[in-house]
Amino acid sequence: MTVEQNVLQQSTSQKHQQTFLNQLREITGINDTQILQQALKDSNGNLELAVAFLTAKNAKTPQQEETTYYQTALPGNDRYISVGSQADTRKKQYKPTRTRCATVEQTHYGSKDKRDMDVIDLTGDDKDDLQRAIALSLEESNRAFRETGITDEEQAISRVLEASIAENKASLKRTHTEVWSDSPNPYDRKRQDNCPVGLKNVGNTCWFSAVIQSLFNLLEFRRLVLNYNPPASAQDLPRNQKEHRNLPFMRELRHLFALLVGSKRKYVDPSRAVDILKDAFKSNGSQQQDVSEFTHKLLDWLEDAFQMKAEEERDGEKPKNPMLELFYGRFLAVGVLEGKKFENTEMFGQYPLQVNGFKDLHECLEAAMIEGEIESLHSENSGKSGQEHWFTELPPVLTFELSRFEFNQALGRPEKIHNKLEFPQVLYLDRYMHKNREITRIKRDEIKRLKEYLTVLQQRLERYLSYGSGPKRFPLVDVLQYALEFASSKPVCTSPVDDIDASSPPSGSIPSQTLPSTAEQQQGTPSELPSTSPTPRSFIHKPFTQSRIPPDLPMHPAPRHITEEELSVLEGCLHRWRTEVENDTRDLQESISRIHRTIEQMYSDKSMIQVPYRLHAVLVHEGQANAGHYWAYIFDHHQERWMKYNDISVTKSTWEELERDSFGGYRNASAYCLMYINDKEHFLIKAQTEEPEYLEQPSRSDLAKYLKEETMQAITKASSEHEDKNPETVLQLAIKLEYARLVKLAQEDTPPETDYRLHHAVVYFIQNQSPKKIIERTLLEQFGNRNLSFDERCRNIMKIAQAKLEMIKPEEVNMEEYEKWHQDYRSFRDTTMYLMIGLEHFQKKSYIEAIQYLICAYQNNKELLSKGPYRGHDEELISHYRRECLLKLNEHAAELFESGEDQEVNNGLFIMNEFIVPCLPLLLVDEMEEKDIVAVEDMRNRWCSYLGQEMEPNLQEKLTDFLPKLLDCSTEIKGFNELPKLPSYSTHELCERFARIMLSLSRTPADGR
Repeated sequence: MTVEQNVLQQSTSQKHQQTFLNQLREITGINDTQILQQALKDSNGNLELAVAFLTAKNAKTPQQEETTYYQTALPGNDRYISVGSQADTRKKQYKPTRTRCATVEQTHYGSKDKRDMDVIDLTGDDKDDLQRAIALSLEESNRAFRETGITDEEQAISRVLEASIAENKASLKRTHTEVWSDSPNPYDRKRQDNCPVGLKNVGNTCWFSAVIQSLFNLLEFRRLVLNYNPPASAQDLPRNQKEHRNLPFMRELRHLFALLVGSKRKYVDPSRAVDILKDAFKSNGSQQQDVSEFTHKLLDWLEDAFQMKAEEERDGEKPKNPMLELFYGRFLAVGVLEGKKFENTEMFGQYPLQVNGFKDLHECLEAAMIEGEIESLHSENSGKSGQEHWFTELPPVLTFELSRFEFNQALGRPEKIHNKLEFPQVLYLDRYMHKNREITRIKRDEIKRLKEYLTVLQQRLERYLSYGSGPKRFPLVDVLQYALEFASSKPVCTSPVDDIDASSPPSGSIPSQTLPSTAEQQQGTPSELPSTSPTPRSFIHKPFTQSRIPPDLPMHPAPRHITEEELSVLEGCLHRWRTEVENDTRDLQESISRIHRTIEQMYSDKSMIQVPYRLHAVLVHEGQANAGHYWAYIFDHHQERWMKYNDISVTKSTWEELERDSFGGYRNASAYCLMYINDKEHFLIKAQTEEPEYLEQPSRSDLAKYLKEETMQAITKASSEHEDKNPETVLQLAIKLEYARLVKLAQEDTPPETDYRLHHAVVYFIQNQSPKKIIERTLLEQFGNRNLSFDERCRNIMKIAQAKLEMIKPEEVNMEEYEKWHQDYRSFRDTTMYLMIGLEHFQKKSYIEAIQYLICAYQNNKELLSKGPYRGHDEELISHYRRECLLKLNEHAAELFESGEDQEVNNGLFIMNEFIVPCLPLLLVDEMEEKDIVAVEDMRNRWCSYLGQEMEPNLQEKLTDFLPKLLDCSTEIKGFNELPKLPSYSTHELCERFARIMLSLSRTPADGR
């Protein structure tokens, strides 16, 4: 090549580089030529990738560490190749293509305008250039897909997604105060129905909203705040700094809680309470607070405020602080320090847990409860140090603080830990209780032994799955299979290089002499440059890109010489070894799975699931250590669903969404604080003086009127019979009269249509011999019902009854037992309604509707009767009509099938699959019910009788598919997808309708019942 040609090519290259630089400058808006040149150089001339570099890094120099953001490392190479760029293979791939297109290039451009063949000029109108460019693009895309398995479209999508991620990461660094502005549309600010109320973000206050909403949704905490009255001694002038700070905050918190309860707006403004807190934190509005720090501060203030109130109200006794009783627990630290044993009892509020290195909450707790060399705790002569923590008293509200931030000493800044950490909805804490320490230690030792054995098994399995001594390893089963395939291949008699003619090109390639050289192209053009002799062109072999494999080459390597006897012995050994390895691998995997199950079920026995704590709230942080956003997921215990509280936005959520945002590991959002509540302490989520729902009804309810009338009669009679008109005396006498009336009703022998248990819960309690304290409290709640407050006499009696209720101490009446009795009575009323509605549908021949109600009635009634003979209704009655309803439905479905019409046949099979088949296990589960078993056999025989009959092929096919379901002998109870809904009936209406349906049954033949 001449000097003039070199100069021409350098000039052309510089022109192309300048063109690219101009395009980059126009696209990115970056004018620094050095940065643009470096980006172009690092992208190997790929304009698209250079743009991605510059836009993703905000025009940082490519020498920085972030230059690898869009790049993927190749093994054994210290350079990075952009995804889909094919930088190292572009020249090899394009050379043959350039040669084939040389004639067209030559005639169109001429020698003076000769371009680098990597670039095709599309600025002209030549259609051949366009077609050739399309062909080159398609060839490169196909080649890239063959070599990488990734299409250009997927590569482009990947680049866009990574750019989006980078942009999101940058946007998470909030440097300015965020303030929600009120919507100009008043409808947007209106609260819908009884939806929860949000909190306005008044300047990086999402931390405040997340914590306050979590506490507000604890009804016990809400009640304490709303009922808080400042101490009388501090009403006029605060005596100290605590009162000066805490009392105004309590007033604002009460005001805020009142707004959250009764506001008609979708969200409220917490500015006044936040301002007090900001003063305490000594922060400005642009700084964002830590949830843990704020929660500690908030509980300290609340503790101080309630302590002042408790000290004022104490009567010679040690004051009780409700904040301490609600949020604080105690643990016992047992350990050895320098050979000496010690025991300390400590109080805790938020319990801190480390996240790094653990996969779930139990692992975090195990690590937090054991510190140091725990073996020394059980030995006498060891000098090592260590300690164990055992909970001695758990608070009703247990808060775990997840330590997701750590300080990076090398960088001199905090960093967030994004590791995934799972946590359950119900957490059993029995294994951490001091009373269970002995059994827990035994189980921990067993788990340790199993994990050591598990490690040995996993190492052995790894040797089977990663076999070999080199850097690359393969499953041993595959190695043996490859050896077997090699030995079984057809033997060849020549070397793999001896049978190739080096003088002729491989099949599918173009002979070099048919391709004009670069010099020949230049000679054939109207160029003024001096011609040179053609230079020979060497062929470049491209593996995996040949158009086809020569037919005379074997597909796989094969042995050169092997006898039948050698092959037979080798195949036998390899087959046997492969089978042995497969069996060993399977045994190891099964053993590993079995040990995992044993470890998981180690604490599942009944004695270790007696202290359940239910997840109440999850506080989530999204962002990095120095900035981000907080929101909360809170469980609505009444609606039994999760809600997402994100500043002014309060929306329904799911456990799946909570998992995605809270577990971590997927994105930069993760749980920062977990709030669990004692699942047995119902006062946390229910009002303390909440009355049973059948006693607590609106004043216009028939049920309330019925109880009101009975109560009024007892009060009037007590007032007339006693000279002392003192309300407390009248109340005592009225309760005695009401109780005597109810005892009389409970002792009467009545027909089925007159069931006095439906009239009053106390009748039900008396017949089932409930504790006397349960009956007394129920009657007090009846006389303390707010529906009595229509005149002065009844209002005074109501107030006395309510005061007596508040004076009942927890040790006097077991509230858990009280709730169970009232829950049983609610279940009895529901069972009655299921039975009544089911029988009404049965009489109307609406068998599909009837069977759903009758099934529910039978199941509920059976559970009630297991607790006592007077807890439910006549089981034989419900069983009879349930059985009759199924037989009627089965007959109707069989008639539809016999019609032969597609629609009718499908309807019949739908009835069987949806209503009959799910109910058969319910009839078979009790082998004592002989009539039910006979009924099931009758239904099956009805359908099996079709097997010997001639029918259309489509009917035969449907029958064949259906019969296995009908004849399934398993007793697994599946039930219906949804339980039928019960309407709201007053006591009077329920008694009347129940009596009517039972009377109609007594006049109807019982069909052998």
